[in-house]
Amino acid sequence: MYKKLPKNRYNKTLSLLKKVLPAPATVLDLGVRNPFSEIMEENGYTVFNTNGEDLDLIPDLVKNYKVDAVTSFEIFEHLLSPFTVLKAIECDKLITTVPLRLWFSTAYRSKTDMWDRHYHEFEDWQFDWLLEKTGWMIKERDKWTNPTNKIGIRPLLRKFTPRYYAVYAERKK
Repeated sequence: MYKKLPKNRYNKTLSLLKKVLPAPATVLDLGVRNPFSEIMEENGYTVFNTNGEDLDLIPDLVKNYKVDAVTSFEIFEHLLSPFTVLKAIECDKLITTVPLRLWFSTAYRSKTDMWDRHYHEFEDWQFDWLLEKTGWMIKERDKWTNPTNKIGIRPLLRKFTPRYYAVYAERKK
């Protein structure tokens, strides 16, 4: 999956997770098992992952788990309709990250892997609105950059332009 783990992104995500949902806790991590699933387990979390099912077609799959929180790290941008999955979550806590839309770069699309494509790349206000419309109240948020060690205009812009948006939200009562 990764040639080199995205250390900065993982450290920031883990820091937010520990702050809003201290271990031990049980989470449903949307998406297939991945290196961050293992990092969560190493830090005292019990992690269930979905198994690559198409959440656009079976959003109610998230109802099969009784957990303390649902996590979703770079998943919602791959869905045509994250609205239905967010509505279906019955858990009261959501910790999620999404890539932000970059004005100097088009949405990511792998030409060889149909699952490795971004249908959405959000602006922060769009993702906030999506969460609000699906019954979530944002309690905590953070953004960070994704600098690369390449030379050029885009790599320079990546040093200053936030690429990831992290949110902790609770279900509205």
